[in-house]
Amino acid sequence: MAKTIMQVARGGGTPEELETLSKLEGVPVEKLRARLAQGRIAVLRNVRRLGRVRIVGVGEGLFTKVNVNIGTSGTVVDVDMEAEKARIAVRYGSDTVMDLSMGGPLDEIRRRLMKEAEPLPLGTVPTYQAWVEGLRRYGGLTMPSDWFIEVVERQLRDGVDYMTIHAALSRELAEKALKSSRVIPINSRGGALLAAWMLENREENPYRRHWSYLLELFAEYDAVISVGDSLRPGALADQHDELQIAELIEAARLVESARRAGVQVIVEGPGHMTLDQIPANVKLMKTLTRGAPYYVLGPLPTDTAMGYDHIALAIGGAVAAASGADFLCYVTPAEHLSLPTPEQVKEGLIAARIAAHAADIAKYGARAARRDAELSLLRAKLDWERMWSYAPDPEHAKRIYHQFPAATKACNMCGQYCACMIIDRLSQSRPKPTLQQLLERLGDGGDAAQLLEQLTAP
Repeated sequence: MAKTIMQVARGGGTPEELETLSKLEGVPVEKLRARLAQGRIAVLRNVRRLGRVRIVGVGEGLFTKVNVNIGTSGTVVDVDMEAEKARIAVRYGSDTVMDLSMGGPLDEIRRRLMKEAEPLPLGTVPTYQAWVEGLRRYGGLTMPSDWFIEVVERQLRDGVDYMTIHAALSRELAEKALKSSRVIPINSRGGALLAAWMLENREENPYRRHWSYLLELFAEYDAVISVGDSLRPGALADQHDELQIAELIEAARLVESARRAGVQVIVEGPGHMTLDQIPANVKLMKTLTRGAPYYVLGPLPTDTAMGYDHIALAIGGAVAAASGADFLCYVTPAEHLSLPTPEQVKEGLIAARIAAHAADIAKYGARAARRDAELSLLRAKLDWERMWSYAPDPEHAKRIYHQFPAATKACNMCGQYCACMIIDRLSQSRPKPTLQQLLERLGDGGDAAQLLEQLTAP
């Protein structure tokens, strides 16, 4: 079997992907090689799709990445709509896409969405397909444990780049959760399905039972395991309880075994969590896993943002990423309410991108903020035509600008009383700052550890 990208890095080699990543991220190849060898960064790709998928890295020292979830539900199966969502993800700057389909011909849907989403890496949660097709094939929850692994192998053959594998949920933890006083005992859909299978069959989690073989499969395709967090808090009141921490400790053990096998691995996180607890959560995860890339759903710092959960995500996600989280899974306005529409996918993606970018400025300073500095100079000059391209959605920004007539060069909020126009007339002789000067002022940002100390100081 060929060496995995992690094994090549450990041997002192420089995989071609790292050369590309170095140019994209502005990080020296030597640092990337060391971090890849240690499991502190991961490159999201399957060897079956090399050359067709953009090189996307997540982890220490890299820009925060954003994922968009798409896919059919058990009640809404509109593959054309999901394909449109994939195209929106590409158009509006997502880094990856996950197909979470549970309705319709799942293999066909995945293959179509994979094409529509190119060149973005595509992830899945194979438990969903194993469950839906297993019920049909076996007439109930009697599907054997190796059935779950068969589905993983099928998806890897198709070229899926990374998968959520809920292997940290043991049968013992599932039973404890169901007897607990949690608001929502198991908040993860994949985790709930596995818990139902384990209790019905009185067997251990199939992914735990077959973990060694799973590692062989992921090594063969050089794809990435994303360790799912079945016991993430689904309500603020459940945060950082015994169950969540116990699963995170088990996830850390799985991370170490994957690293020994040369398999890239990332870890998934919460969930619902108050703002003050988010930095501590990131620090705990990074400590237990010795710096594994952290992939968070939110976190959502309030339970009451229904219809606006994408805004809640932007708040919690920015704090998480500034504290050292590496990968944000977007949330749409439809979270907790419905399958999202394409427009809601766009809104959720843009909110998550803003959160990721704001965090990167805090972490990396000028390296992340060049476009911000460029836009600031254009804004000071009221150079509207050149400003549009800096907006997350230029057409949306233009529509707002033109929603009322403007009588001056300024927008119609201030009109003739615009501060930029007034001050420009008063300070014609002053030296205007250059882009380089702005970048120097922004500096190098604060590293995550220093920022964490600032955020948690009494």
